[in-house]
Amino acid sequence: MSKTTLIKNASWVIGWEKDKNGKDAGHRFFRNADVAFKDGTLIHVGPGYSGTADETIDGSRMMVMPGFISIHNHPTSEPGNKGLNEELGSPKLGQSGLYEYMPVFRIMPEAAPYTSRYAIHEMLKSGVTTYADLSGARENWVNEVADTGIRGVLCPMYRSAAWSTKNGHSVVYDWDPEAGERGMERAIEIVEEADRHPSGRMSGMMGPSQIDTCTPELIQASHAEAKKRGIKMQIHAAQSVVEFNEMTQRHGLTPLEWLDSIGVLDESTIIGHCIFLNDHPWLHWPQADDFNLLVKSGTSVAHCPTVFWRRGIAMNNVGRYVKAGIPLGLGTDTFPHNFIHEMEVAMIVGRIMSGDFTNASTEEIFDAGTIGAAKTLGRTDIGRLEVGCKADMVLVDLDHAYMQPVRDPLRSLLYSAGDRAVKHVYVDGTQVVRDGEVITIDVAEAAAKMTEYQQVTMSSVRQRDWAQRPVEELSPLSYPEAAN
Repeated sequence: MSKTTLIKNASWVIGWEKDKNGKDAGHRFFRNADVAFKDGTLIHVGPGYSGTADETIDGSRMMVMPGFISIHNHPTSEPGNKGLNEELGSPKLGQSGLYEYMPVFRIMPEAAPYTSRYAIHEMLKSGVTTYADLSGARENWVNEVADTGIRGVLCPMYRSAAWSTKNGHSVVYDWDPEAGERGMERAIEIVEEADRHPSGRMSGMMGPSQIDTCTPELIQASHAEAKKRGIKMQIHAAQSVVEFNEMTQRHGLTPLEWLDSIGVLDESTIIGHCIFLNDHPWLHWPQADDFNLLVKSGTSVAHCPTVFWRRGIAMNNVGRYVKAGIPLGLGTDTFPHNFIHEMEVAMIVGRIMSGDFTNASTEEIFDAGTIGAAKTLGRTDIGRLEVGCKADMVLVDLDHAYMQPVRDPLRSLLYSAGDRAVKHVYVDGTQVVRDGEVITIDVAEAAAKMTEYQQVTMSSVRQRDWAQRPVEELSPLSYPEAAN
């Protein structure tokens, strides 16, 4: 039944404002304002709601803000790496953990329903209301995500080759182009299933996995399919020194130049990571101009700093991407899937890489997590609190001790309180977090099953490692266990 909900007299609201000419002006603080929604849609944002309401929530001592949008996540695999790969990278493979450790520690596919729910639990708890899920296609995926209450953009990954290392200092590719084509066919089925889901919260994205593991034909076909359907294509590119060198050796072009040469560097494409442009300080390829190529193309970037800073790697730098107008969103590529933590890391890394305390400001990073991310997905109905937009919102407890004093509630949230101050979360007008707890997911069950599957994975890492090392050697504990 149709129901109107009113959040009355919120102390702070991060609402959307238009200028006197009706053009978008951006997020603005509203004081002592009301937010009302009906049938999953916002019908009032600002002071003085005068309509009726079936339910009224006391907004005093609350900040109401738009739900966050996380555009790059691997929830089926990454939660299972906790305690294993936080401090692992390959010193002879550009410090990346992709080629030597990711295949060894990847949790079993059977764990996917549990790891996924665990990650979504972390996302919802940290205010994420929409996320992009870059995972392998599986049965019942659409329904499993929809059941959590989140808004999901499913991006089934597929590729023409698998990478591995046989010696810890070089990467080999095992090519099977037909497998990539079959994967794309299955991905299209998932996209169509998501579009048909009765919740209206599921959608899809094309996902050729990595620039170096896909044939140009597969990437071009994926791009064409995305454009035909009016959706996006996301691909990992410029994510490691190994990949940069591989692409320049294959083609004499940087990863971005090569994507441009095959006609897919445009507004339909999201590049996961996009760190190693030709002018990155770890590289020397002065003949290219990747940054301006990126700016002119309209291509979007998914920035995920946590997974890289753990290996001493960072984008150069997020502030210049934002200031140049590159559509940029944030993602929690690895655990924890705590989006507020990821935003803080983005601010820290941006400032350190630039040596400039004005880089990666609160405004820039909050925009990246909301309207910037919405733009990368081609949407204007999420990422902002404006009449007619989706009722995806977060209520922050201003009385939480870590929020005090509340001079600027957004800074208090991002720099101090984090997800601890997230009190209520709504997606499409339906509550999914109440009093700081996710009410749509049995996280205890998900965590227990995930732990079981991690144990199975750890018991067999020797068989998958090129040097046949046991888990205790590959990933020793922080301190040795006591002798007695």
